[in-house]
Amino acid sequence: MKQSTICTASISATALMLANLLAGCAGPTSQPTSSADGPVLSGPAITLYAAGDIAECRGAAVNETMAARTAERIAAALSTDDTARVLTLGDNAYPNGSAADYANCYDPTWGRFKQRTLPSPGNHEYHTPSASAYFDYFGALAGTQRRGYYSVDIGAWHVISLNSNLDGAAQQAQLDWLKTDLSARPAGCSLAFWHHPVFSSGGHGNNAVMRDAWQLLAAAGTDLVLSGHDHDYERFAPQDVDGHVDVKHGIRQFVIGSGGARLTPLLIRRANSETADNATFGVLKLDLKKSGYAWTYLPVAGGSYHDQGSAACHG
Repeated sequence: MKQSTICTASISATALMLANLLAGCAGPTSQPTSSADGPVLSGPAITLYAAGDIAECRGAAVNETMAARTAERIAAALSTDDTARVLTLGDNAYPNGSAADYANCYDPTWGRFKQRTLPSPGNHEYHTPSASAYFDYFGALAGTQRRGYYSVDIGAWHVISLNSNLDGAAQQAQLDWLKTDLSARPAGCSLAFWHHPVFSSGGHGNNAVMRDAWQLLAAAGTDLVLSGHDHDYERFAPQDVDGHVDVKHGIRQFVIGSGGARLTPLLIRRANSETADNATFGVLKLDLKKSGYAWTYLPVAGGSYHDQGSAACHG
């Protein structure tokens, strides 16, 4: 397997990230093609397309951006599938998630399929106070009361969008809501998505802000978590909240921060990271079936990295 040299620095994660960035270290990347053997799943599927860290138009015409290229990848697929949906994993519009950022960069690209989108906010949305432009742009699509969390049923799956930018009383209210939502959800497969990953080999590294949510989701048998924030792609084995492999009850996490904003270095790979790439823009395709799911990483035209596999749900 061809790898770039792993950079080293002090034991400080922040120092390591800065040193690697300054050195231009790309960090370890996977083989151009990755796959994970899994069950053959039968029956109809509902398809989702997901990515975060999307619309960045600084220094380029909007139709020449990588956001335009990932949008084209999704739009072509949506044109032949009326039931497919799109998930955004936060940091949808750069640099500040402002009304102008949404109007001038997101709307001409991923806004093409706005009405088929389930969004979530990132930290860049909150560069605009209270993420007001995000909530104004997506309206009811972003949930009620401008909280940034909601759930829907898609086919046989329960899908939960959470807000990883909250703290204090607002975060506790989200956790209380999540407990109620999970207790009322129908039996079967489920996934959750938000911006800041609990586990990541990227420059920001692991983030503890959603550990409590992860614990609630794992206890309820949730199968998948999707996040962004680090501008790369990474797939983890099913894990518990402490990062131990748990095939029976753990959650598989994908980081898909490859939606269009500049890709950034990977650092030393975290335990249970099964594949990662920081050189190829693209989106994750999920085919959700009654008993499981299949995933395929779809690179933009000319991209060489691919990842695919399937797995059964816990239930």
